[in-house]
Amino acid sequence: MPLLSRHSTGAASAGLGSRGACPDTRASLSRIQAFEPGCRAPREEATLRALVYTNSFPRLAATKLLSTLSRRAFVGPLAPIRLREIPAPELPAPDWLRIRTGLCGLCGSDYKQVFLNGAFDNPMTALISFPQVLGHEVVGRIESVGPDVDPGRVGQRVLLNPWLSCAPRGLPPCEWCQRGELAQCRNFTRGVLTRGIHQGNSSQATGGFAPLLPAHESQCIPVPDDVGDEAAVLADPFSVSLHAILRWPPPADGVALVYGCGTLGLLAVAILRLLQPRVRVLAVTRYAHQARLAEKFGAKRAIPHRPERGVIAAVGEALQLEAQQPWRGLPMLNGGVDVVYDTVTAPKTLEVGVRVTKPHGSIVALGVEPPRRFEWTPLYFKELSLVGSNAFAIEQWEGRRQHAMEWYLEFIRAGSLDVTALITHRFALEDYREAFLACGDQGRSEAIKVIFDRF
Repeated sequence: MPLLSRHSTGAASAGLGSRGACPDTRASLSRIQAFEPGCRAPREEATLRALVYTNSFPRLAATKLLSTLSRRAFVGPLAPIRLREIPAPELPAPDWLRIRTGLCGLCGSDYKQVFLNGAFDNPMTALISFPQVLGHEVVGRIESVGPDVDPGRVGQRVLLNPWLSCAPRGLPPCEWCQRGELAQCRNFTRGVLTRGIHQGNSSQATGGFAPLLPAHESQCIPVPDDVGDEAAVLADPFSVSLHAILRWPPPADGVALVYGCGTLGLLAVAILRLLQPRVRVLAVTRYAHQARLAEKFGAKRAIPHRPERGVIAAVGEALQLEAQQPWRGLPMLNGGVDVVYDTVTAPKTLEVGVRVTKPHGSIVALGVEPPRRFEWTPLYFKELSLVGSNAFAIEQWEGRRQHAMEWYLEFIRAGSLDVTALITHRFALEDYREAFLACGDQGRSEAIKVIFDRF
């Protein structure tokens, strides 16, 4: 029976880099120019309207200060992100092409960056460059190609695999890329491109918050005719959750807790139901609309995220486990779930997670919240595994290996998966302020996946 329903790549929050402009900013938008020799279609427009994020300390400081008065400051006239007219993107090498954006999803990493939810000492800032055109959840059509690309690809509808690993950089594959682990590539600062781990956080490999973007031919995964754009645009976040579950699966008859039910969490619930139907899934949700969808996707119980003591009690009740109360602070279960998929990964969610996971269980961190202290003694006492999960790769399921996005397309075509109801809001690019504010206040907007559909 198809799963019916109504966005970290856990990437770094990139807008909080060094005090001055990133060195690659000196290359600036002038690098994005037309690649005449590579065109095998009529030349695109010389300029285009794009949503550009600049690493300007005065803008960052002013926005942070003004945001104490209104959240609209994050998308206001002094914010680092603005609609700007920029030159059409160049092709950095002859095996690149241009994609006309059809739909582009807003990832949690995108709006965390816009809302300045990051840290100045984040080491991932070593791997990015500015200015940026964000947006890596892209479905579109190939508009023109470089001289080394088959001209027959023009007009092909494709998904963007956004990772700027060895092949897009014109380099021989490193040991990680040879294994298909593109998100662990060793060369995110080398090759023909400016620094960047994926499309949208390299100044040269601009993203989908624009009508046109460049991509390497290997990044373009064909979309079958019987898969619509609305389904296709969810391939990236689906792949993030699929990677985490395939890498750290629960036992066949086990219990999994999905902590946080935004796009990644709800997709995790759907994937667990699809791939491991005997696993009992509990879901921690922040809002009522998330709870409804979690249960529709297959969660046995949706648990309100606050109070934290209530989460522990609800898990204990569901599993018929005793809660052990310390002198102070949160109780700890005598036992617990087999695995927690923490799509938030905030100090509070980790503090609860180590208390509700059984000995030798796993907590899989998919979120990108800034770190802070939490009481983590159960981590060592229960000998838990706290592991990170970054994006997606070539994934193995039932003895076959293929790209995570190809698994997604296969599941859709088999009729076993429909998660398009996750898309709750659609905006034109020029209405980006309302799009980001909907993401920033999901209790009011009831947003889950927000997309741009007009450019």
